[in-house]
Amino acid sequence: MKGRKVAVVGMGGVFPDCKDLLDFEQKLFSNQSLIRSWDKPLSYGKQVRSSVAGYITEAEVNLEPVTSSLVEGYPESYIDLLNRIPDRNLATADIGSIWAMLSSIDAIKMAGWNNSEVESEQTGVVVGSGSCGNEIQRIAWHNFFELGKKTRTVGAHTVDRGMVYREAANVSCLIKNRGVCEAMGSACATGLGNIGYAYRLISFGLQDRIVAGGSEGTALETFLGFDGMQVLSRGFEPHQSSRPFDKDRNGFVCSFGTGIVCLEAYDIAKARGANILGVIDSYFNNSDGDGDMFAPSFSGQKRLWKGLLNDTSLRTDVVKVHGTSTPTGDAVELLSVVDTLGDKGFQIAAPKSQFGHMLGAAGAVEFITAILMLKRQEVLPCLNSDNLNPELETFQTVDSWSGPKEPLLYYRDLLKQEVFSKEINSVACLNYGFGGTNSAMLVSKDN
Repeated sequence: MKGRKVAVVGMGGVFPDCKDLLDFEQKLFSNQSLIRSWDKPLSYGKQVRSSVAGYITEAEVNLEPVTSSLVEGYPESYIDLLNRIPDRNLATADIGSIWAMLSSIDAIKMAGWNNSEVESEQTGVVVGSGSCGNEIQRIAWHNFFELGKKTRTVGAHTVDRGMVYREAANVSCLIKNRGVCEAMGSACATGLGNIGYAYRLISFGLQDRIVAGGSEGTALETFLGFDGMQVLSRGFEPHQSSRPFDKDRNGFVCSFGTGIVCLEAYDIAKARGANILGVIDSYFNNSDGDGDMFAPSFSGQKRLWKGLLNDTSLRTDVVKVHGTSTPTGDAVELLSVVDTLGDKGFQIAAPKSQFGHMLGAAGAVEFITAILMLKRQEVLPCLNSDNLNPELETFQTVDSWSGPKEPLLYYRDLLKQEVFSKEINSVACLNYGFGGTNSAMLVSKDN
């Protein structure tokens, strides 16, 4: 089915080591890394393997936690030092939800929507996360189960600050929209999946405009979970730790942040004279179907590409890859891209090389980087891809392998290590998640 055309008209976010969206843009397009050593895991010494992250502190977002007088270390609420969010909205939000609200305010301002448009039945909110308010819940339940304190000591907001769709709920209560309010959860494909679902709602006429994206609040618990799986990068300087496709990659960098975009039916946006940042041409998602929770699937990704390109004649100029820096995932992804598109005529951008893996926020923040590449006509780099494997990957040597027979080094020209200028009319965005879930989107300039 071919539905309505959908425009991107606004965006906002919270990013590691950045003051705002403009700062984020300037740092990325000057080849900088946003990854730092993190004092919290470092304080646990040898209990933790990795110690680098794209983390964000409360102070960096001009927030001040109000700690409980009854429960040690529990942030009962937050003070917004810039008075952007009312106190009653802060009381129901964990840090990731606050970031989502701040980002939504910025995105709506850029979109130019007035109050009647925002508060309409035709305006929805679709924002998700990869976790569940870890920091809030850890302290609350530790005080109950281990310290024997009464439930009422943690206040009345443990549920709403930890529920699965807390970001969507808080954004909706802040902007008072009357359309849908939902949260899609699909692990590391969450951010792009929420934007894709919002695109479908508008395309098929169920909503006219939607605030969509993903958020992942800083939480040591999230970091420790992945450290326990032994999938985090270690042994490199912070700025060298995220190294997609590099021969010496040994894991991803756990990061945090928020990406929010405003989507609108193209004809409505055009009629009101909106500044159209990009047009979504296609979205497709699927499952690998091989029963493996973690391993990437070449056949699943090939089917993803087939679905994405099925109803469009567009040829993408840039592929914004998932590119996590995991040993197997990167190789399978690169080979599925070149198996579909060939090895010439496009470039690969790997934003995680600059700011790490933002988990539930990754796809949304990286979608914003795609819009920025369209705006600037510049391709983001694949930092630290210093040495590509000159030998075949192990899985390429088995008889059942049906993909490209060249080593990763053969595709060196697709992976630039610095920003460079190029005519960009279309960008393909790819994101994958645990459970074999895959998402892909094509976004182009407004012509």
